[in-house]
Order: sequence, then structure tokens, then C-alpha cells
Amino acid sequence: MISVVVPCFNEANTIVSAVDDIVALCDRIDLEVIVIDDGSSDESFSKLSERRDIKLQRHNINLGKGAAIATGTAIAAGDIIVIHDADLEYDAEAIPKLIEPILTGKSDIVYGSRFKGEIDEMSFSHYAGNKVLSYFTSLLCGASVSDMMTGQKAFRTNVFRSLHLEARRFEFEVEVTVEALRRGYSILEVPIPYSRRKFGEAKITWSDGIRTMLRLLECRFAI
Repeated sequence: MISVVVPCFNEANTIVSAVDDIVALCDRIDLEVIVIDDGSSDESFSKLSERRDIKLQRHNINLGKGAAIATGTAIAAGDIIVIHDADLEYDAEAIPKLIEPILTGKSDIVYGSRFKGEIDEMSFSHYAGNKVLSYFTSLLCGASVSDMMTGQKAFRTNVFRSLHLEARRFEFEVEVTVEALRRGYSILEVPIPYSRRKFGEAKITWSDGIRTMLRLLECRFAI
């Protein structure tokens, strides 16, 4: 089974479509959809509360993307965990491509790389910030990662759970990457399509970028 974990914070405009797109894969893939509403103040949770085809949990307050992923992965029943953002920037149809290298034993960790696929617009701040973080991650860890902040990642479940992860917010992205590389795992990247969000507001700010860079240094040089 594949467990698709969808962290969600104030995505009432997109969450139903995002979940429907993933559930539609059930005809081809044995999967479960786990949505963690991270203290949304909009109707994100209520729009899913009556559904029986997903696992739904809610944080009473906003704890951050890393915390939502921790909650979701803790209850995952699948052999593979896929992390998939709720904002429709990522295509659920890329999930089979993301898990294929794990199913065939080529890799234990797979990232969907927007920079190796097709990009339908991306803000300059997100482009530049991601490039800088990915560059320094590759430099400090001695491994090539083109898209560290991607919202589509897949892990063999036992591998993910073996990683020591503490980040509660967006620093999760760099922490999970550096921790995996430090433990000797290789990260395989596959090209995925990306389309800039059409609804809602981006959640990552410049302050998140600074915290993420600091977390990168902390993780890399931790004893």
C-alpha cells in the first residue's frame, strides 16, 4: 500500500480537488489518503469532514508543515509514504512515477524535481530561494539535489521513520534531506510538472527561508 500524506493549512479552495485527484488513482494503485488539517481557519476541514474515503485528522492550532507531516506519517499504514501538497501546484498523476523507483528497488527516496520537469510559472522569490537552498544542500552534503523544497517526495516507510526529524515548520524540507544524506541514503530525482498556485496565498515567506537556511547549517554540522 501507498500512503499519501497531504498537509493542509487554509486550502479550502483547492483541498477537495487535490484529494479527488489522489483518490482517482485508487483504480490503479493500492493507496490511502491521509489529510492533516493544520489548524485551518477556513473551511478546509469541514469540506472533508464527511468523507469516508480518506483518513482525516486535525490540529487544533497551526503547528506547521513539518508537524502536520509528522502526524500523518505516524498513522500511515503503507510501505511507501508520499508527501503531496494540497494547493494543486503539483499533479497527482505524477505519483505513480514518483513511487516506481522505490517499487523496483532503484532507490529508497525519490523527489519530484520541478526543475527537471515542466514549470508553468514560478515566483522569482520561490525560484531563487529554492535554488540557493538546493545549491548549499548539495555543496555541504556532497550530493546533487536540484529541488530540495519540492512538495512531492516519496520514501520507503521504514526509511522515513528511521530519520531523526524535529522541524515543525517549512524547515522540515531541508532537515529531511540533510538527515537522509547524512545517513548514507541517496535521493533519486524524477521530473514532474509544476503549475504556480491559482488560488489562495503562498505560505512560505522570506523569514521561512532564513530559518530553513539556519536549519540546514544546524543539521549538516550536528554531532
